[in-house]
Amino acid sequence: MAMSCKDGKLGCLDNGKYVRYTPEQVEALERLYHECPKPSSIRRQQLIRECPILSNIEPKQIKVWFQNRRCREKQRKEASRLQAVNRKLTAMNKLLMEENDRLQKQVSQLVHENSYFRQHTHNPSLPAKDTSCESVVTSGQHQLASQNPPRDASPAGLLSIAEETLAEFLSKATGTAVEWVQMPGMKPGPDSIGIIAISHGCTGVAARACGLVGLEPTRVAEIVKDRPLWFRECRAVDVMNVLPTANGGTIELLYMQLYAPTTLAPPRDFWLLRYTSVLEDGSLVVCERSLKSTQNGPSMPLVQHFVRAEMLPSGYLIRPCDGGGSIIHIVDHMDLEACSVPEVLRPLYESPKVLAQKTTMAALRQLKQIAQEVTQTNSSVNGWGRRPAALRALSQRLSRGFNEAVNGFTDEGWSVIGDSMDDVTITVNSSPDKLMGVNLTFSNGFAPVSSVVLCAKASMLLQNVPPAILLRFLREHRSEWADNNIDAYLAAAVKVGPCSARVGGFGGQVILPLAHTIEHEEFMEVIKLEGLGHSPEDAIVPRDIFLLQLCSGMDESAVGTCAELIFAPIDASFADDAPLLPSGFRIIPLDSAKEISSPNRTLDLASALEIGSAGTTKASTDQSGNSTCARSVMTIAFEFGIESHMQEHVASMARQYVRGIISSVQRVALALSPSHISSQVGLRTPLGTPEAQTLARWICQSYRCYMGVELLKSNSEGNESVLKNLWHHTDAIICCSMKALPVFTFANQAGLDMLETTLVALQDISLEKIFDENGKKTLCSEFPQIMQQGFACLQGGICLSSMGRPVSYERAVAWKVLNEEENAHCICFVFINWSFV
Repeated sequence: MAMSCKDGKLGCLDNGKYVRYTPEQVEALERLYHECPKPSSIRRQQLIRECPILSNIEPKQIKVWFQNRRCREKQRKEASRLQAVNRKLTAMNKLLMEENDRLQKQVSQLVHENSYFRQHTHNPSLPAKDTSCESVVTSGQHQLASQNPPRDASPAGLLSIAEETLAEFLSKATGTAVEWVQMPGMKPGPDSIGIIAISHGCTGVAARACGLVGLEPTRVAEIVKDRPLWFRECRAVDVMNVLPTANGGTIELLYMQLYAPTTLAPPRDFWLLRYTSVLEDGSLVVCERSLKSTQNGPSMPLVQHFVRAEMLPSGYLIRPCDGGGSIIHIVDHMDLEACSVPEVLRPLYESPKVLAQKTTMAALRQLKQIAQEVTQTNSSVNGWGRRPAALRALSQRLSRGFNEAVNGFTDEGWSVIGDSMDDVTITVNSSPDKLMGVNLTFSNGFAPVSSVVLCAKASMLLQNVPPAILLRFLREHRSEWADNNIDAYLAAAVKVGPCSARVGGFGGQVILPLAHTIEHEEFMEVIKLEGLGHSPEDAIVPRDIFLLQLCSGMDESAVGTCAELIFAPIDASFADDAPLLPSGFRIIPLDSAKEISSPNRTLDLASALEIGSAGTTKASTDQSGNSTCARSVMTIAFEFGIESHMQEHVASMARQYVRGIISSVQRVALALSPSHISSQVGLRTPLGTPEAQTLARWICQSYRCYMGVELLKSNSEGNESVLKNLWHHTDAIICCSMKALPVFTFANQAGLDMLETTLVALQDISLEKIFDENGKKTLCSEFPQIMQQGFACLQGGICLSSMGRPVSYERAVAWKVLNEEENAHCICFVFINWSFV
């Protein structure tokens, strides 16, 4: 059967002859297509009956017309997509050509300087570096009228400073005023965030980014000027004065405050001049610089507890892109006064990589995220009916709330209680603004319970532990550091009312599938903590608790990335204006070293048992050399909404809780440290070492010796295969030491699941803790038989997980594990057909 797709004006008949539709019929069909682009056969017949103008058309012709119409629609969409990709590639090519032109000029300048040095090696006086190289973007700019323009607070003096700032900024954005080197790990390309570069050998630290965004220049300028919305460390930007210029530009005097990222350093502030203007080629420029007393301009007095930092000429060059969108050049150049912080933290303020990650790239990501949201339809929603913009706002609130807790500014109502020199700092806030947010949920009739917000915070130095891996452990193994009573107490500040009561202890965490990815290295999720127990005051019945959680810095290969895990209890309604008391962790890398083992190393034995094609573990084959942190600083902050009369009690509880978390983190960090891994490239993690394989072989051999049957169904000969099969055995297999008070030393995956623990925490659990009274009596009666006969069969019963949950098992077998010399090495238990009660 022949068909035609031309303009929708031709139909088809079974005999292969075409028939032309009338304009009225095409109009009617188009109208029907927009209502229902894929009608069923019944619907098509109904259309013919309801529309008399189509009465002379066969249903089969209607079907073919709709097929052709859908085909054309698909082709148009694909053509539009390809055109957009082509425009993006064209713009990126233009950007790369300009970058190449700048690099060629830089090479020429370096060659010229090298030649000059060769010819004047005996002449100590050398000219200043030539910064006159400019791209086509800077051509036509007005040169400064004099080398020493007036420096005063008059409009003419401020305009002179502004014009000088503009020239210096453009020389950094597109010229050679700063020697730029490519950001490690960032390669330009169509799918990359942009071209990222960092400074080399200049005053202060500087970073630069060039990228494409699908927003008009004026919208881009509006976003980047609203710094608190995208720069997580920006507390506030106050516009003190606005002056229009004769050329249509605007001069603004700004006072900006930045949060301190850790409790070990003071916050920063800036006194800035911002100049917004349009260049002769139509490009929009927003440039900034600090105003200093040496310029004789208006001054801002120093603010107590803040360190006055300097912003050197920086800003944004925004050029319209053919076909829509913008090409943006970003330059951040700062002197953050590193001498004002402890020496161990100075790399944080002296690293251009850190500046690039947290400031320059953050601006570019924000622009790309908003551009993506604009292209999405209004019906595009994510978890719990949230649109991306709403989730982005929630993530901003979480991050900002955590920064407020870490800094504890007095002008926000925070005050320190107790000894300020203590390892854990306790601050309280009873200001109405703070409490209004906490008690917002109680407008439904329930009485507010919080009259004070208390925060416990501390910072600690971590040695030789990758922040991303440590953060991932904290996220995936909450039970290793969290206390269920504290979680329930945190949730009490959010809402008191009817809840889904549930009998039992802590049931673990469930990550709900509504997780929304904000960007590739940051995501939000809601986790449910099941069946939490009573609070310290027995004021909370066991129930399920929801936490809104923000995770960032999970990309181990990113240089200078800050890793964060911030969460806040929420109620089941989860309104956009829900009160949030953020708590959590922030891990900031201070310097980097080469990672020897696999970057995906975790504390799970399964990761060491993933065998490659050559029979070696992944850890032994991954030698990518991704950089990780040799030193990092972790900041911990937990907020509690409490009643004022409980302040002393909760302060003591919170202090001990944070100290317990610090102890847990130190233990985990020690286990994660590459120093526990062989320094030789290619060796496997401890969980894949010959010692673990030998233990697995001893377990199976001893079981065969005493029981006369095989423990594993597979007859694999290789040690690695035995260990792998033992790890994946469906029954719980657990080993304990031969001490007076036996503690667990090894367990397979089923054993870890049954005990609700990990290999790291396994050694903290003693044998007697997992049995109830009947189980302890049975074990005491059978233990002599195990030591004399070598094995014993135990009747079914109940044991307890590390979280206190009862676990039933059909039966259990215990036997001595003998080493090569047939000496008792440990005792092994296998719990058959276990399940949680």
